[in-house]
Parts: sequence; C-alpha cells; structure tokens
Amino acid sequence: MLKEWQRLGRQIYDLSNWREKRRYWTFCMRALRHQRRMQALYDWFLQDGGRAEILADNPFPIEQVTRGFFYAGSSFEERVALVKNHFILLQRLFRPEYAVRLGKRNGEYIIWESPYEDISWRAMLNFEDGQRKEGLMTLKMTLEREDLYQMMFWLGFDKQGDASLYIGAMQGPNMENARDVVKEITKRSHRYRTKNLILYMTQAAARAMGMQHIYAVSNQGYYANNHLRLDRKLKTDFGDFWEEAGGHVTEDARFYEIPLTETRKTEEEIPTRKRAVYRKRFAFQDEVDRQIQEKISAILK
Repeated sequence: MLKEWQRLGRQIYDLSNWREKRRYWTFCMRALRHQRRMQALYDWFLQDGGRAEILADNPFPIEQVTRGFFYAGSSFEERVALVKNHFILLQRLFRPEYAVRLGKRNGEYIIWESPYEDISWRAMLNFEDGQRKEGLMTLKMTLEREDLYQMMFWLGFDKQGDASLYIGAMQGPNMENARDVVKEITKRSHRYRTKNLILYMTQAAARAMGMQHIYAVSNQGYYANNHLRLDRKLKTDFGDFWEEAGGHVTEDARFYEIPLTETRKTEEEIPTRKRAVYRKRFAFQDEVDRQIQEKISAILK
C-alpha cells in the first residue's frame, strides 16, 4: 500500500514546498505504522460508489485520521470513527448527488442569500481543505465572494447515539477593513452581531438536517494552541461565547452543548425604545430560518 499512500499524499501536499514535503513523508510513515486500520478505512470508502467518488476528489479524510485534528486528545480510533460517522450521516440525510457534492472539495451549496440587492451576501455549506483541522464541513458566510465568518463542524453521534452536529471552531474575517465590514453587516442585520448570526445559521442548519444536539469544542478541547497569545492569554474565548449562546459544559470538559434554538427576549423584556429594532431583527432571523429550512429540505432524502 505504500505506493497508494504516496499517491494520495501527492494529491494532498504541495511537494514543491519543503514544509509540505516533510508533511508528505510524515503522512506516509504514519499510514504505514497504522497500515491495517488505514487499509480498512480506505477500503470502507471504496466499498460504496458515492464514498469512492468523494475520496477520488477529496483524499483529506484519509490524512485527517493520521493527525491530531478535530479536538484535543483525539485518538486514532476516535478520528476514524468520527470520519466514518460524518459520511454515514451525510449519505443517510442527503440525496446521493448532494451527499457526494457536499463531501467533495469546494462543492458548495448555497443555503441563504441576503434580501439586499446592492450586495452579494450569502451563506453556504462546503468543504475546504484549508479548514480540515477543525471539521469535515463548513458553514461559510461570504460578502462579495470574500469569507466573512465560518463555522467548521462535523456530523456524528453522541454517547447516547443521537445524531449531532459538532462545532470544531469559528473563524472571523481576515480582511484589511474587517472592522468596517462587520459594522456594516451588523447594521444590516438590525444590530445582530455577525458572529451570533453565523451561529444562528448553524443552529438553523442543524435543525433542518434533523440533528438532535449541537456540541462545540471548548477552550480546553481545542486541538491546537493558536487561539492563545504568546503570554498564554486567550485571543478567542470560545467558552464565553458558547455560554453567552446558552451553552453549558458537558461531562467531557472539552465540549459544550449548545441549544438547537436561540432564546429570544419577550417584548416585555425589551426596552420600549428598542422594540422596533428587535421586531426587524426577529423578522430578519425568521427569514434566515425559512430560507435555510427550505434550501436544506430540498436536498434531503
């Protein structure tokens, strides 16, 4: 199988880059070290026509199980199960052509478009290899084709066997005028913060797919340390955000459970002077829900 691991490695890594070349050889060595389990996973993909088509275009799941991705302390066996469960649910939920499309690289499927005609503001599901450290799919919000916010996740089963969506990480804008862009989008969404909106869309997508739970990786569970500054203080505090969204730490401190539906304030809880803004915001959110439910339902089995 060494030749097959080398072939897959050449698809994954840019061998003209010395760092990528080192990763390539590391991948081959790890694949050989776990030869039996790697062969079993590879064969599992090839046993099904849809999965074989996905793997021919997207070899990254084979690489992902060899690296310490997804969440801190994940074992090789856990990563294999995670990858398989994601694609099992993908095929169970979606019509075959869309299961394949969403499993391939850059096979985006638009689930929401802004009502504003002067801007191209969208949300879509896709897989990008650049996001593979934290998940197997991304819910991406774009503005004029630039990435605005992204939620990386995978589909799986929790300890009770319930179908669940697992958020690996959230990523904000990385553009020169990011502050101004976020300010403008927040204004257009009626003072609803953009990072809250990407979570709201993820919740809507999870409900549309019939997920029973949403879990999110905590600060303790984040697989890498790139959310820490040099002084070890947090650049991004996932815990604060998940708790603000109504989440709570599970028995496994590496994960929060997030509500499937955002809790809204009642009219009595909203100051009179702000009620008009909240009504517009809720109407905007309802339209987000409607579109996402409609778009995802259209590709379910």
